[in-house]
Amino acid sequence: MKHTISVLVENRFGAFNRVATMFSGRGFNVHSISIGETEDPEISRMTLVTSGDDQIIEQVVKQLNRLIDTIKVVDLTGQPRIERELALITVFYQKGTRPELTNICDIFRGNIVDINNKTLTLEITGPPDKIDAALNVLAQYGIKEIARSGTVALKRGEQAKIQPKISTTKEKEKV
Repeated sequence: MKHTISVLVENRFGAFNRVATMFSGRGFNVHSISIGETEDPEISRMTLVTSGDDQIIEQVVKQLNRLIDTIKVVDLTGQPRIERELALITVFYQKGTRPELTNICDIFRGNIVDINNKTLTLEITGPPDKIDAALNVLAQYGIKEIARSGTVALKRGEQAKIQPKISTTKEKEKV
């Protein structure tokens, strides 16, 4: 099963390398990794997508917490979260297929970011499943090349439960 893990690390030289070395040294598989600064320029957020059973993921989290630059590790799997990925997809086209490709791009709420006489490049963002679906549909046209950013994710904010207001006859009389 795939797991999405969010790791806050100090934004220092070697932090990313220590995480990568930990994964390769322990034989853990990484499906994707994205890293970037947070609202605090001294802290970076890594979003790792890895796979394994609960015992392996528990070991991954423990090992990440032991790293010197690690501030916080959260396994977002099973929690309400927002996930996004960016894909740039270059597809071959002919005059007759260009409107079809434009329509597919619109369906996936993408953008055409480059075009020449033989290919066009689409930019599609969304959850990884959406990117996979777009690739599946575009495969019949001939995909020349793909660049995917890897998943970025944040835990959803807590939603306050609003109690429905029950009006009374006195309140109706005031109106």
